[in-house]
Amino acid sequence: MERRVGFIGLGIMGKPMSLNLIKAGHTLIVFDLNQDAVNTVVEAGATAAHSPKEVAEQSDVIITMLPASKHVREVVLGENGILEGAKEGSVIIDMSSITPEVSRELAAEAAKKGVGMLDAPVSGGEPKAIDGTLAIMVGGKEDVFESVKSVLYGVGKDVTLVGDNGCGVTAKLANQIIVNLNIAAMSEALVLAAKAGIDIEKMYQAIRGGLAGSAVLDAKVPMILDRNFVAGGSIAINLKDITNVMDTAHEIGVPLPLSSQLLEIFHSLKVDGKIKDDHGSIVRYYEKLANVEVKRG
Repeated sequence: MERRVGFIGLGIMGKPMSLNLIKAGHTLIVFDLNQDAVNTVVEAGATAAHSPKEVAEQSDVIITMLPASKHVREVVLGENGILEGAKEGSVIIDMSSITPEVSRELAAEAAKKGVGMLDAPVSGGEPKAIDGTLAIMVGGKEDVFESVKSVLYGVGKDVTLVGDNGCGVTAKLANQIIVNLNIAAMSEALVLAAKAGIDIEKMYQAIRGGLAGSAVLDAKVPMILDRNFVAGGSIAINLKDITNVMDTAHEIGVPLPLSSQLLEIFHSLKVDGKIKDDHGSIVRYYEKLANVEVKRG
């Protein structure tokens, strides 16, 4: 079913997602502070709005894809924000990675105006945003979820309702632990192998079909060997996510020793000027410790 969809946040992930929604036949109204990104999506058939409020006034479904909790709160609740313009019965889908606490707060505020809300963060990074095969973990009411499924399937392939509001972003936090610790474990192994002098490409081929094989291994080893650290998922975004992980975990009484170590690695990379790198750059933290570079033989 074609819908009038608003899209706020046309960054690394948001821009290709919005283009896929146009391809899926939806009418798109977009807003971003980056005018170049807006122009690209308008050229593909979208209409530009001048504020989140204006997006909401023209849309049945309003998607936000923003960097952090503070940005989502401002866009939803702030002056000229979504809730100032949203019609009763419309639905906000926040696809950002924010804290469960803020997600539940925004859903409660939206409900007061008769507006539905889902938290629907994604996994798969820029490549899957481009080809429209993102994994989407959703929190919210089942009837609201069912009403916007066609929109979610316009940007993703595996779309799962995990539970009520806040459950989608909680699943995303768990996802980020697994992905980033996987990259860290892989980095330790690659640096060990590089320092030992073995051919990294051959080692990768030898282990990728066994239990050590993973989507992370297949996505990141070729990038590291090419010394390609252009961000699909940046250190900045993952530092924010793992900070949210630790804050949430401590609030509910869950010690996370490995995640806390990972957070320090991200802070070290930030100080080292790698904040805009892809999170595959975790390997560079280990390379510095061992004074070796992981590269092709």
